[in-house]
Amino acid sequence: MSMSLAGKTLFITGASRGIGKAIALRAAQDGANIVIAAKTNTPNPKLEGTIHSAAQEVQTAGGNCLPCIVDVRDEEQIKNAVDAAVEKFGGIDIVVNNASAISLTGTLDTAMKRYDLMHAVNTRGTFLVSKLCLPHLKKSSSAHILNISPPLLMEPRWFKSHVAYTMAKYGMSMCVLGMADEYKSDNICVNALWPKTAIATAAMEMLGGKDITKNCRKPTIMADAAHAILTGKSTGKFFIDEKVLKEHGVTNFDQYAVDKNEPLAPDFFLPEEELKSFPKNELFEVLYGREESSQSNPISVDSVFNKIKSSLNEDLVNKTKSVYAFHITGPENEVWFVDMKNGSGAVGKGQPPAGSADVIFTMDLDCFMKLFSGSLKPTSAFMSGKLKLKGDMNLAMKLEKLMSAMKARL
Repeated sequence: MSMSLAGKTLFITGASRGIGKAIALRAAQDGANIVIAAKTNTPNPKLEGTIHSAAQEVQTAGGNCLPCIVDVRDEEQIKNAVDAAVEKFGGIDIVVNNASAISLTGTLDTAMKRYDLMHAVNTRGTFLVSKLCLPHLKKSSSAHILNISPPLLMEPRWFKSHVAYTMAKYGMSMCVLGMADEYKSDNICVNALWPKTAIATAAMEMLGGKDITKNCRKPTIMADAAHAILTGKSTGKFFIDEKVLKEHGVTNFDQYAVDKNEPLAPDFFLPEEELKSFPKNELFEVLYGREESSQSNPISVDSVFNKIKSSLNEDLVNKTKSVYAFHITGPENEVWFVDMKNGSGAVGKGQPPAGSADVIFTMDLDCFMKLFSGSLKPTSAFMSGKLKLKGDMNLAMKLEKLMSAMKARL
């Protein structure tokens, strides 16, 4: 990993935070020129980082930076940013299409507004940014397009729970498949990079709560892998971050773990050989789409809620302050509530008597049993589409502690 990006100009979308910013900072250590092309101009109370704070970090790390307000759905904004980059730095050598939108919802639960957003940002945005940068990439001696997108695995398990999102991400990967061959004669490398594990980003926290990040790696692993790819000459490849770094001599992967004592959660869209390499994967089996059913479990729904009831006390109620409703689908089609807001708590069948629930969970019986036996993590169930929820995500995450307490008692 001795090659350098010194003096190269990188146009990185969605680089105000997360993986995009990490790639920018790694390139900045070489003395590269970075164009931060992202939407966040003013601070967002829910998401850390703006194009200006990211630019300051890039400069501190040793790079030159041009922050640009860019919504990748807006052709004029992209064109203005590209023109500004060429005027300031003299050209563009590398494009990193990192900006992405996500919604892990099934077909009936995907609003067309979300569908359009994902396809406009992921597929169309990647295509458009690449298109507008290509005339300048053709002039570079080290031209490269890197899309943060998955390998193209046409397997039902990667589609069935969130077909709209999968289509949008695979659209980015199809840009790699086509453009790599289209521009091979122009010496423009086009590749994809995807993480083997979940990455601790703001998007991950919004999806599964802050607690899930302990099963993640830091964005720096993607940054180091991107650096290795961008200083090479491969094209038309779909890289996995860990494999890239192993091939470049990296042996210490604990440095990338948020918590090296916790099992790592696999990301979506991984080849089977990558999934098999996870030593502690039983908690995340649902993400692979190959979990075994536990519906023969002799424990009844009634017994689970009786255990929950026996665990309630005023201290737990004061810490939680939430009312939960559980819709268990299938032949049972039962509704239960757990009141952890009033008095010393209450559990019962039917809708909560104290009014509407703060969080409503919907799942089948198998998922319900696995959650409360501890064989399935709530975050994995949610991300795979097995568990659906409506309401406050932060309040939903508080319930995971109660589920953990149930594991030893069921």
